[in-house]
Amino acid sequence: MQNSEAMGLSAALLAVAGELTQRIHDGVVARGFEGLRPAHGFAFARIASGGATVTELAAHLGVTKQAASQLVDEIVRKGYAERRPYSGDARARLIVLTGRGRECTRAAEESAAEAVRSWVELIGEGDVRALRDHLLRIAPYGPIRPAW
Repeated sequence: MQNSEAMGLSAALLAVAGELTQRIHDGVVARGFEGLRPAHGFAFARIASGGATVTELAAHLGVTKQAASQLVDEIVRKGYAERRPYSGDARARLIVLTGRGRECTRAAEESAAEAVRSWVELIGEGDVRALRDHLLRIAPYGPIRPAW
């Protein structure tokens, strides 16, 4: 692959990721979940799988512990998450989604499905599945984080 082709592919992937992030965020807001930024969704994605400490969340988002702590303060204040005791370290707290946070996560999943349906209409279900499979081979474990 030529350098210019690689750059074109890189630009297309970044554009798709940016558009997908925005469409999911817009769908979440349209479903009544306000006061959030796309970065919150990246945090929710990590917290939804059983919770996370601030340290784990910071690593997932690629930010400092202080920045992750501020983000957690914000989503706790808005009722999307709560702090619970963490059995692995008495000083740490486990951040978990509240019922409202789980509802917001479901709204994000619905918004993602709508976005992907438009891809199916454009290139077909087989090609979308193949795209998913290829991308999972390239980056099987993430992390899924915002492009700060």
